[in-house]
Amino acid sequence: MKSAPAILIAAAALFAPAAHGANLTVVKVNAPAVNCVFDPSCTVVVVDSTGTLKFTQFDGGFFQSRTFPVGKPGTVGAGKIAYLYRLDLTQANKFAECVLGLTLNFGPVTQLTYPANQPGHVFVITTGGLGSDAIKSATQDGNVITFTFDTPLCGGQTSFFFGLAAVNAPQAASATTFGAGNPGFYQIDARVPQH
Repeated sequence: MKSAPAILIAAAALFAPAAHGANLTVVKVNAPAVNCVFDPSCTVVVVDSTGTLKFTQFDGGFFQSRTFPVGKPGTVGAGKIAYLYRLDLTQANKFAECVLGLTLNFGPVTQLTYPANQPGHVFVITTGGLGSDAIKSATQDGNVITFTFDTPLCGGQTSFFFGLAAVNAPQAASATTFGAGNPGFYQIDARVPQH
């Protein structure tokens, strides 16, 4: 049986951004201004789904996947679909280990110009929406993107919505959270672009 430090080192190696991974540009935006990137009326009708953390050490909490309709002609995001995510631990066990970040097998990302004239791959809605913890970094290695939170996300907290744009329609997938603890990671239902 491996010792706890050996397991932690192996887990850290598994989730550490690879040396050849690409750092994605993360920008902070507000709602509803980010909606204007995809619809000239600056309003969108979203589709939400959630994956639960009920039968884990968190004993509650969920991962929310949200999609916008295809971006309308004449907008920066024309022909693209916005994929937004939020990890909500507000109803989770406050004594559970905190989450450091998560990975998604997302596929190709489209860089767009977000309000206020910010070119970016990933946007984080830090005002005008829910949440208290932003994304510090995003690294893509092949189709897999590793998102790291600004600070560990713990029971009683929720992340801000963070999002990306892609061309393809949604499909069912899994997100994997990572952090300390044994086990240090959990898979949760999510939606990503087909790829």
